[in-house]
Amino acid sequence: MFNRILIANRGEIALRIIRACREMGIESVAVFSEADRESAHARLADQAICIGPARSAQSYLAIDQVISAAEIGNVDAIHPGYGFLSENAHFNEVCRSCQIDFIGPSPEAMAMLGDKNSARALAKRAEVPVVPGSDGLLEDDAEAVRVASEIGFPVLIKATAGGGGKGMRVAANELVLKSALQQAKNEAQAAFGNAGVYLEKYIERPRHVEVQVIADSAGNVVHLHERDCSVQRRHQKLIEEAPSPRLPEDRRQAMCDAAVRLIREAKYTNAGTVEFIVAPDDSFYFIEVNARIQVEHPVTEMITGVDLIREQIRVAAGQNLSFAQDDIRCQGAAIECRINAEDPSRNFQPQPGKIEHLFVPGGLGVRFDSHIYGGYTVPPHYDSMIGKLIVHRPTREEAIATMRRALAELEVRGIATTAPFHDRVLQHPEFVEGRCDTTFVDRVFLKP
Repeated sequence: MFNRILIANRGEIALRIIRACREMGIESVAVFSEADRESAHARLADQAICIGPARSAQSYLAIDQVISAAEIGNVDAIHPGYGFLSENAHFNEVCRSCQIDFIGPSPEAMAMLGDKNSARALAKRAEVPVVPGSDGLLEDDAEAVRVASEIGFPVLIKATAGGGGKGMRVAANELVLKSALQQAKNEAQAAFGNAGVYLEKYIERPRHVEVQVIADSAGNVVHLHERDCSVQRRHQKLIEEAPSPRLPEDRRQAMCDAAVRLIREAKYTNAGTVEFIVAPDDSFYFIEVNARIQVEHPVTEMITGVDLIREQIRVAAGQNLSFAQDDIRCQGAAIECRINAEDPSRNFQPQPGKIEHLFVPGGLGVRFDSHIYGGYTVPPHYDSMIGKLIVHRPTREEAIATMRRALAELEVRGIATTAPFHDRVLQHPEFVEGRCDTTFVDRVFLKP
C-alpha cells in the first residue's frame, strides 16, 4: 500500500481524498494555488505545497509544478480527482515516467476512451449500442450531408475531444448543418485544441443515465449500478440520483452489462463511468466514458455502501477489488444536489465572495461534501461548485422529502447559491414522477 499520496486538485474532492487517506493510514500531500492558501484541503492535509498563482494554467494545470510538488513531498502516487488533469493522458504518462503511480487507468486506455470517436469504435467492437452516425471523423461538408441524409435529420454534431457541451450543435436541415459544422469545429479547436467532429442522429428528449464501474489489474470488472443525471442546465449536471427512476429492470441490467463489456474491451483499470442516453422508448446508446472519479460518486456510495475513493487507491496499489459483482446490492434511493455559488435569478451568474455564515444540514441520511466554512472566501478563478448535498433514504419519495428539508436547513450567508433553485426542481411534477429528460431544466425553468 502507498505511504504518501499527493492530491492534484482542490475543493471538496481534494478534501474527500484526504479523508480517505487518513482513514487508510496514508499521509496526504495537498497542492494549492495562491488563491487557495486558506482552503480547507490545504489546512487538513499532512503537508501542503503552493504550486503557483490563482490561474489554473499556472497552478492546477501546470504539470511541471505538480510533479515538482510530488517530488518535494516524496509521494508514491498522485490522485487527480476530477477536472483539471484527471483525464490528461500525457500527465498520466509523466507521473509513471517519474516512478509515481497515477490513481486511475493506464495512459493508453485513457487516451483511447478520451477520444469520443475511438471510444465509439471500441463500443461497437464490444457490441455496445451506439447512436447511428458517421463511422469516423467528418472530412468535409459533403460527407456530413451524405451521413445526415442516410440517418435522417435532426442530427447532432459532436467534438471528438472534451465535453461540457462545447463543440456540440444540433442541425435540423442541410442548410443549418453546413454552418453549424464550422461553428462546432471552431469551438472545439478553441476549447480542446482539436477540431475533429463527428455526426450522430439527434435523439430528442433523452434521459442521461450512467453506469459506475471499477476494475482491477487481475481482470475483475464490477458495475455499481446506474445513476440518472438528466437534470441538467446547458449540458451541466445539477441533480443526480440512483437508481434511475422509471427505467425498466431489463434495460437497467442490459445497460450495466454493456458497461462491463466495454470496460473489459478497453483493458481498463480503476474507477470510471460509462455514460448512455436513453430514448423515450427506453432503448439506450453509448455516448462516452469518463476515465476518472465523477462529481456524483457519493450517490453510488450511498446505495452500495462502497467507498469508491478507498477502492481506487487499493486498485492503484495493485490490490484486487475487495468485492465481487454478487456482493453489490442497490439499497434505497439517493439524490445529490450540486450547490453552486451562483445566482439563479441572474441567469446563474457566479457569486464569488466571503461566506459570512454557514449552517450545514444534518439528520438521518444526510451528507454534505464541501470545502467551505464560515469566513471562507469563494475565489472567482475556479468552478462555482461549493458543495454537494446528498441524501439516502429507503424510497425515492422519502429521499425527495429529506432533500427538501435539508435544502431548507442549509444556510450560506454572504453569497447567493443554487439551493433555492434545487428546491423548485424537486417540487415539479416531472421530477416528482421521475419523468425528467435532459431538456427539462432549459424547457421548464429557463424558457424565454
